[in-house]
Amino acid sequence: MSNIHLAIVVGSNNRVSINRQYAQALAKLLPAHFSVSYPQIDDLPMYSLDLEVERPASVNRFTDEINAADAVLIVTPEHNRSVPAVLKNALDWGSKPMDKNVWRDKPVALTGTSPGAMGAAHAQQHLRQIMGILGSVVLGGEAYIQFKPELITSDGEIGPASHGFLQAYIDRFVSLAEKLKG
Repeated sequence: MSNIHLAIVVGSNNRVSINRQYAQALAKLLPAHFSVSYPQIDDLPMYSLDLEVERPASVNRFTDEINAADAVLIVTPEHNRSVPAVLKNALDWGSKPMDKNVWRDKPVALTGTSPGAMGAAHAQQHLRQIMGILGSVVLGGEAYIQFKPELITSDGEIGPASHGFLQAYIDRFVSLAEKLKG
């Protein structure tokens, strides 16, 4: 099996983000032929057409990282029933200019966690719409996860209560990424 590079975009700029912890635990569910990177998004300037003429180095770094990835997993918190501004900004930079949209035809899976019972559901629904409009191949199904202390073990792995569900979700995404890589 050929190596597949997965970019895991964490939609938070919080240093102790529960979504970053969750993303790192999810990465441990991937098969050995997957390599993982975590593109930085918190240093991207706010998107502006004025900056398109001479794109900042951080923007080029980010779009190059997404371009190089075979697939993308977006792990996001929810802010005011939508995606955080830092994530939306990264999505916007990646979509411009339209003929260089890094999201087009890219396999993408969405998940997120929050302390609330809905597990970032609204953010993921909004994100599903955005990524579809940008032309991504978005994995069907839902992975809304309530963050509880037992979600992630002291070893940084997904805990037993959620392991089966999340392993099945990741396995479906692995299958999609493999099929689209050919």
